[in-house]
Amino acid sequence: MDLSRKTDYALRILAELIRHDGKTVLSVRTAAKKNDVPYSFARSIQHDLTLAGIIQSTRGARGGMKLVIDPKTVTLLEIVEACQGPVAISGCDWNGPDGGPCPRSSHCAFNPIWCGASRMLRDYLASVSLSDVVFGTKAPSLPQGYWNSSAFETLRTPAMENLQPADDQTEDLHPEDL
Repeated sequence: MDLSRKTDYALRILAELIRHDGKTVLSVRTAAKKNDVPYSFARSIQHDLTLAGIIQSTRGARGGMKLVIDPKTVTLLEIVEACQGPVAISGCDWNGPDGGPCPRSSHCAFNPIWCGASRMLRDYLASVSLSDVVFGTKAPSLPQGYWNSSAFETLRTPAMENLQPADDQTEDLHPEDL
């Protein structure tokens, strides 16, 4: 699964709205400029986020956008799905002729792998709120054994500082091996 440019830009704009305070109107032009988002793309994103019920738009000289969701309770999963649809790494669940599961899913050796990976990705994105990411107040939760500090040292962000490697981790991974 790839995050689309639209989703990346939408998350930047939403982060700007949160930092702005979320309750007062912020112009699309200002949010776009501060986050290196092309203005025309920002306008399109504004429209989509309004339709999704995430922001409210106001027209006019003093118009702009403001949050209508609580950034402490909305998860990254909800935002990503609002921007680009269901989060999955494969189409196993909807590639069938009727839009249902793939007809091979019952005897495909890879189906449980792809479905499990999709579930893990969804759980990961659902474990952290938009506010947690913007303010670095909580690291995303992952099952025991996911992190090896030497492997992820170059990938750490301020929000990840509280993560510790699992005690049972005996093999050192290197970033170039990932």
